[in-house]
Amino acid sequence: MDEKPRIIVIGAGVVGLAVAWHLAKSGAEVTVLDPEEPGSGASSGNAGAISGGSVAPLAMPGVLRQVPGMLLNPAGALRIPPDYLFRLIPWLSRFVASARPARVAAIAQALSLLQHGATEQHRAMLAAEGAADLLSETGQLQLYFDDEHYKKDAAGWALRQSHGQCITLLRGADLHDFQPGLSPAYQLGVYSPDQGASANPRRHAQAFQRGVERMGGVVLRGAAQAIITEGGRAVGVATDAGPLRAEYTVLAAGAWSAELLRPLGYNIPLESQRGYHVMLPAPGLALERPVVAADRKAFISPMEMGLRVAGTVEFGGLTRKPDPRRAAYLLDDVKRVFPGISTAGSEGFWMGHRPCLPDSLPVIGPVAKWPGLWCAFGHGHLGLTGSAPTGALLARAMLGPAPNIPLAPYAPERFA
Repeated sequence: MDEKPRIIVIGAGVVGLAVAWHLAKSGAEVTVLDPEEPGSGASSGNAGAISGGSVAPLAMPGVLRQVPGMLLNPAGALRIPPDYLFRLIPWLSRFVASARPARVAAIAQALSLLQHGATEQHRAMLAAEGAADLLSETGQLQLYFDDEHYKKDAAGWALRQSHGQCITLLRGADLHDFQPGLSPAYQLGVYSPDQGASANPRRHAQAFQRGVERMGGVVLRGAAQAIITEGGRAVGVATDAGPLRAEYTVLAAGAWSAELLRPLGYNIPLESQRGYHVMLPAPGLALERPVVAADRKAFISPMEMGLRVAGTVEFGGLTRKPDPRRAAYLLDDVKRVFPGISTAGSEGFWMGHRPCLPDSLPVIGPVAKWPGLWCAFGHGHLGLTGSAPTGALLARAMLGPAPNIPLAPYAPERFA
């Protein structure tokens, strides 16, 4: 290719920056556009887990049986405010349909193909930017009260194992020797040694940003107002500072992506899976890896800033104010898991918008009706994990050589 193709990436979250990194590495002239600081939003506040083996979709039959009970509990790990439920019904209908066994198997296969080698890809990208210290590869530990409690997730673990994830079951004294300080209520642990974690998700994303700029790309502060189309194709982006034109545009605007696609005839069922975290700067507890309380889906992650307690799923849209009660529940959660922990000095709370699709598959690939427009959004709670593989996949699909996995499972047209 004699001339560098001009490509605009809408979104400077970790997915958009990873896409831009790989496009720049492949020889493109890249401009990244976002109204906020690069790596902020959901990319900065996640639990830091890099979980390439997480191939079980949210809509598993066992999960569906638990949903009504969680909804009736205001402090439940899943929360839908009553005044938002009616609006969410179409999304929930698709979510339920995604739990059919054949569909679950297809989703798991697509997630496995996308996320295979995620930790290795993050390692290579971070090493190239002098930030290899961010990645730890000491695995993850999920906690259950007993075998009966574990049975609720057994199908999901079996699915992960069928796609190559290694797990070890730790019981009783073996579990408590492996992870000191646990409440005696937890008597079964699932250790996944081949999963990774980031010590600072925001600095992780900013390492990708540095790489984009090192390779000649530009990161601009500005809001994308619309996709510009001419002659039946996408030719750029209308911004609050004027038009930007390019041969290709990549939509990686996270939970806001559907708003930019709607005027082009695509009604993508994208919801904000609102997640919360609290930071404990001096917990009096040293963890080597993320620990997950399966009963509350709460991640307790060691980071360079302290201990991060992240979790809960709240569906409430993009404009509803954060609910401080959701963060308070996380403090209760961590004290239930580690009774001796100190929550003194906890630094307020954070809430971010994770872009969530009902089938747990991101939208990746070309927009069939509008040549020149590509997508990379909707990774849900696996945005950090999927960022590096998505960037590599999309760069190859756009600029070559052709990727060796099909894009059809991730196509926006699947929601037609």
